[in-house]
Amino acid sequence: MNYEIRNAEVSDGKAMLDLMPRLADFEVPDSRNPDHLWRDDAALLERWLKGEEECLVLVAVTSASRVLGFTLTRLRPEALSHEPSAHLEAIAVDQAAEGQGVAKALLKATEESARAKSAETLTLHVISSNTRAREFYERAGYFGELVRYIKPI
Repeated sequence: MNYEIRNAEVSDGKAMLDLMPRLADFEVPDSRNPDHLWRDDAALLERWLKGEEECLVLVAVTSASRVLGFTLTRLRPEALSHEPSAHLEAIAVDQAAEGQGVAKALLKATEESARAKSAETLTLHVISSNTRAREFYERAGYFGELVRYIKPI
């Protein structure tokens, strides 16, 4: 599959928003509403599309400008060291493009873009039951650092 990675444009917005539910395309814990896993990311993307939020947004597109996937990243200090960092808010790939290296290429390009903006690290969150995503990130050199616990009360 031929595609290129480029900075997203406002015209890519609908396609990126349409991919947001892919962020909950795994065995979501019963205690969670799948929509809650992506609605804040969709709101962040909508603010970026309106020029209200500064983010790094990359897309993988075909020669016909079909969006295959995207990343949404914010530059912010690392939570513990306060060093320059970036946080990957979302990465989503069209189901038809899975297994084609799109996510890997998007992640690499996101790392390069964040580094060019002086980020020293790239952080992200993954729900523990999302083994596919956890394995993907571990293959890319990421490692678990913090564990968050939750209990309905």
